[in-house]
Amino acid sequence: MAQGRAARRRVSLARGLWTGAEVTVTLGVVVLLLVVHQLWWTNRQAREGAGRQVQALERDWGRGPQGQAPSLAPPPQEPDEAVQGETGGTGETPDRGEAERPGRATAPRWDQAYAILRIPRLGVVAPVAQGIGKRGVLDKGYIGHYPQTAQPGQAGNFAVAGHRNTHGEPFRYINRLRSGDEVRVETREAVYLYVVDKGLAQTAPRDTGVIANVPRSTVKPSAGYSEPGYYLTLTTCTPEYSSTYRLVVWGKLKSMRPR
Repeated sequence: MAQGRAARRRVSLARGLWTGAEVTVTLGVVVLLLVVHQLWWTNRQAREGAGRQVQALERDWGRGPQGQAPSLAPPPQEPDEAVQGETGGTGETPDRGEAERPGRATAPRWDQAYAILRIPRLGVVAPVAQGIGKRGVLDKGYIGHYPQTAQPGQAGNFAVAGHRNTHGEPFRYINRLRSGDEVRVETREAVYLYVVDKGLAQTAPRDTGVIANVPRSTVKPSAGYSEPGYYLTLTTCTPEYSSTYRLVVWGKLKSMRPR
């Protein structure tokens, strides 16, 4: 009798261990599939979709004769005066004379891709869309424009955000950008050349000063600017695979050319 009970206990223990092993393996496979989906499949989908959107914008805008365009011209002068009249990308319609100037376009529709951002040093080519929502913009591999900031080429701060990891991760390596690196922003109306000037390796998500009209960190006041100008701000999460802090790169408008 005792031997029979001991044998049954051994069988039950073996079955329990086998069931536990099966559950562990199954959970491991599920986790692995989730990781593959996040790190590989979302990147593939987003990059393909973003690439198609870039091509669609280029087709829509058309190219000049044999792809040629006028040489780049210096940015507008007297930024102080321009900033005072800036709408900041709120969607307000400027007067007709202002709207016809390059860089004075009205705000695009929400989630609409309307520009292309290129970072030659990193090989980044991605569409820019209005808004920073994940589902409608960032998770599609797009770069999102902070709606209350200036549009490309406008006086003030053209501020954008992009994923650092997964979903196309267009801003994964912006920490490698250095002073003097170029960032080009193309729209239907013009091509704007910004030059990287400064960076902020880490700040809090609440630090809205970095995307202000005159960008300056409210967490680290020594980082940023004190004079109005024509700025570009790139933001993403840091450290990698985390959203604990924000990484910021700033640039200044160097030149522009109409299409």
